[in-house]
Amino acid sequence: MAAGSAGALARALLALDGGGAADKIRLIPQDFFAELCEQIIQHLNHKIPGINTAELCQRIQASGVDINIGDLAKVANTLSFLFSTAARNNLSTEELVTSLGSSVNTLPKHAVQVIRHVWNEQGKAIAVSEDARTTATVGQFVDMKWKLGVAMSSDTCRSLKYPYVTVTLTVADPSGQITDKSFEMTIPQFKNFFGQFKEMASVLETV
Repeated sequence: MAAGSAGALARALLALDGGGAADKIRLIPQDFFAELCEQIIQHLNHKIPGINTAELCQRIQASGVDINIGDLAKVANTLSFLFSTAARNNLSTEELVTSLGSSVNTLPKHAVQVIRHVWNEQGKAIAVSEDARTTATVGQFVDMKWKLGVAMSSDTCRSLKYPYVTVTLTVADPSGQITDKSFEMTIPQFKNFFGQFKEMASVLETV
């Protein structure tokens, strides 16, 4: 391994070990850890828009493991940095595993086995072009849900009834973390919102 490659990998391993992510990985059951690694690889390969840590965290917690979404997101970001660094430096499976074994003392054996498997199966396909890294500075739209509600009362008017729209946007931030953003709109606000979408559609038709 070249000196530059070794230095880059050392920084990734420091984030994994010194940053405390390895301690959190010990809490994650092997099947969930494998799923997390698969999602990270798929995200780096641009096959999915991001890593749904919120949904995965809920399932891990339901299995009886005490881990919060912040810790899981930290693990995901650190592993993503590790995989992307290994890809940029064209590391073989054995080089990556050897580096993990010699530098990360607290990483459990099952985690190393999972990393070995996913890297051996999919690591070579990771796209790490300069363009991809440069343009990944904004979030990516994943999904949108909406529902219509009616406010039955307020502090100033007990019989007030007015409709409103609740919109939930699911977006993947540049690091790949998927989050939901919800907001409410009055009907006039929604009409304005809808009108802007119609404007965008009209412009797109001319492209």
